[in-house]
Amino acid sequence: MIWLTWRQFRVQFLVVATVIVAAGITLAITGPGLADDYRRLAGSFIESLGFQRFNPFLYIAGQALLYVTPPVIGAFWGAPLVARELETGTHRLVWSQSIGRRRWLATKLGVTGGAAIAITGLLSLAVTWWADPIDKAINAGQDSNTYLPRMFPPVFAARGLVPIGYAAFAFALGVALGLVIRRTVVSLAVTLAAVILIQIITPSLIRPHLLAPTDKYIVANAENVRGFGLTGDGPNPTVKELEVATGAVGAYKLSDDTVDKSGKALSTLPDWVIKCAPAPPPGLAQEPNSDADRTACFQRLADEGYRQHVRYYTADKFWDLQWREFGLFLLVAFALGGFSFWRIRRDLS
Repeated sequence: MIWLTWRQFRVQFLVVATVIVAAGITLAITGPGLADDYRRLAGSFIESLGFQRFNPFLYIAGQALLYVTPPVIGAFWGAPLVARELETGTHRLVWSQSIGRRRWLATKLGVTGGAAIAITGLLSLAVTWWADPIDKAINAGQDSNTYLPRMFPPVFAARGLVPIGYAAFAFALGVALGLVIRRTVVSLAVTLAAVILIQIITPSLIRPHLLAPTDKYIVANAENVRGFGLTGDGPNPTVKELEVATGAVGAYKLSDDTVDKSGKALSTLPDWVIKCAPAPPPGLAQEPNSDADRTACFQRLADEGYRQHVRYYTADKFWDLQWREFGLFLLVAFALGGFSFWRIRRDLS
């Protein structure tokens, strides 16, 4: 049964494995040089990467591969695994032999699912190891417009354990959908769309509920303000929101709301808050606000009790959050696997 499963699965496996092994070899060859540059250049390491082409390309390509791998595994490994057998009717031949339904499904899940987890884990390990000097430099406070702290959503799901959890979930979802839909192409398309959707909504709808963030009130001033959200046309736009720095290097901000002295979140701020801005809104010919005007404006904000209610994850919460998100998707994968065993036992002939 294991040999038959391998024969049916080997083409998909070899295609994906070839790409991932090639990526792993490239990262293994270039990784030591990147680590040596980090030790040698110290505080100017990120700046030095701006003069290179290959390493920045590998950084982006590694992240892209880890985002692409779970949908590919779910759609092209998981969805056809059982749906193809049900669509062609070949499952009846197997079940008429000495092999029972549950053993048949367990072998398919074990061989293919194990390969999916292993290959994703190896790729994630390679990318996480290779990018470690860059992540350390960014978390140490080195500035970059290209590289983000590893707590930020575009990077977080391409590091550590989370890609493995996504791959396990995607594979199990593909198998379950194949059992329900029983059409290979339709199961493939639905799985692909569902996994991509989960990847999109997880950072904003799921991840913030996995771990309690740091909850802090910050008084805005000229040094920590990072942006003004404006609304309305004409010479007197309304300030809709302020954004301030958390003061924690490498942190990922979940929310940044302006509240009044009673703690109520505001949708718009008083008109005079526009004087806190360092420059006039684009398209207006008026002179920039003077330092004295800005200082007086921020002082008035503080005196009237306006503060920024900020919620964020600090950089040291990275592995706590990784374990929780990985565990969540692994549990969902097991639940989907359990559903598949129930479905194949009760509802299929």
